[in-house]
Amino acid sequence: MPVAAASPAVGSFYSLSSTSRSRRRGRICMPRVTVAAVRSTSVSVGTILTKLQSECATPLPVLRHVADAMASDMRAGLAVDGGSDLKMILSYVDTLPSGNEKGLFYALDLGGTNFRVLRVQLGGKEDRVVATEFEQVSIPQELMFGTSEELFDFIASRLAKFAEKESAKFHLPQGRKREIGFTFSFPVKQISIDSGILMKWTKGFAVSGTAGRDVVACLNEAMERQGLDMRVSALVNDTVGTLAGARCWDDDVMVAVILGTGTNACYVERTDAIPKLRGPNSSSGRTIINTEWGAFSNGIPLTVFDRDMDAASINPGEQIFEKTISGMYLGEIARRVLLKMAEEGDLFSKSVPEKLSTPFALRTPDLCAMHLDDSDDLQAVGTILYNATGVESSLSARKIVIEVCDAIVKRGGRLAGAGIVGILQKMEEDSKGLIFGKRTVVAMDGGLYEHYPHYRNYLQGAVTELLGLETSKNIVIEHSKDGSGIGAALLAASNSMYGHDW
Repeated sequence: MPVAAASPAVGSFYSLSSTSRSRRRGRICMPRVTVAAVRSTSVSVGTILTKLQSECATPLPVLRHVADAMASDMRAGLAVDGGSDLKMILSYVDTLPSGNEKGLFYALDLGGTNFRVLRVQLGGKEDRVVATEFEQVSIPQELMFGTSEELFDFIASRLAKFAEKESAKFHLPQGRKREIGFTFSFPVKQISIDSGILMKWTKGFAVSGTAGRDVVACLNEAMERQGLDMRVSALVNDTVGTLAGARCWDDDVMVAVILGTGTNACYVERTDAIPKLRGPNSSSGRTIINTEWGAFSNGIPLTVFDRDMDAASINPGEQIFEKTISGMYLGEIARRVLLKMAEEGDLFSKSVPEKLSTPFALRTPDLCAMHLDDSDDLQAVGTILYNATGVESSLSARKIVIEVCDAIVKRGGRLAGAGIVGILQKMEEDSKGLIFGKRTVVAMDGGLYEHYPHYRNYLQGAVTELLGLETSKNIVIEHSKDGSGIGAALLAASNSMYGHDW
């Protein structure tokens, strides 16, 4: 999914430091810190907090507006390219995994500074995934700024070494070529299930000679140069891979959402509900649509802190939904609030440490760890605040910090829940009762959803509030950890050059 490049200070949500979990007793001995500013009190901390909570509030009418607007923007994006903020990209995944898939298939998951290679032995309905092995490889920084051939040759060489270690529990039928599903999470204009044109590199990559080229062709050519007899059968992004991977285990999966550093959502759509679709419809009558919902912006409650952060970003005015609900940004919004409270409201004494003024010094995992501190003295909150921003805090200040975290995270989780309801609502309207009237599963992946229980609870609460207790019982929100890799292998199987001759 296209995500604004992260500051080096941001890091992955999966990394919660041991400091963030500390519960040490007694006084914290801390050295002096560099003072960046000394301000007089002009606004009370309480006033800033009350205004933040008011502007972040997501009562039912706000949630309903967001859900309705999401459904409306989806329709507009399906009608014509550029019809709304939502790109509604055709994935060309017309054949979903059925669970009958059998055989050996590989997957390559490239979406950042690391990539994963996997092999999966599929055993059909009875055994599903018989065996799986994977390796994670770091991409040398010089290759992120090198040539297309250098990058793909490196990837293909590591894939070839991985394939050489194939053990006896993996079996390829005689006479068949190995097939691979390619998860590629950069902006691509997909033109078929096994081809897509790279629009631009993101996430710190600046590889020359790839933009405007078919990334599948780049990988296939590199595999040939390495003497690797393997073919790409499916090109997908990580959200689509997550849906496919979850569907292997549960036929009721209809939507997949990633909530991590960035965010995106995809869902199963009827082809007769896609006016912009040209050419013959798929034989199944359905396909997966990649919404790119991070770009959604209709009716989202914003604060001055959101607007200032957006203005300072590398993509001002873009990815507004992502900037209010995803892991890259929640900590930064909180830092900006605390900075204002420190400068204008004397939250941490009259001295404002320089680190508190550093963008992305406070990360979303820090918010999570502080939010989870249930000790009487909020000792972990004080430790995290000092380590991340250099501030020394009283107990009353720590309590206010928790209130700030809660306001921002509650808004994010509830807006994400409203977005999910918007997708389900659109599907329900078109299917005339086939979504809300039966068990429907939303597969979730990403570190923010997995590791932040408050966020997760707020998301589920918003879904229940919007749908009501009875209807919401049919909507199952299920964690699907690291499903995109196995999903890519499954899509390679269901789109195999050998058909469905298992």
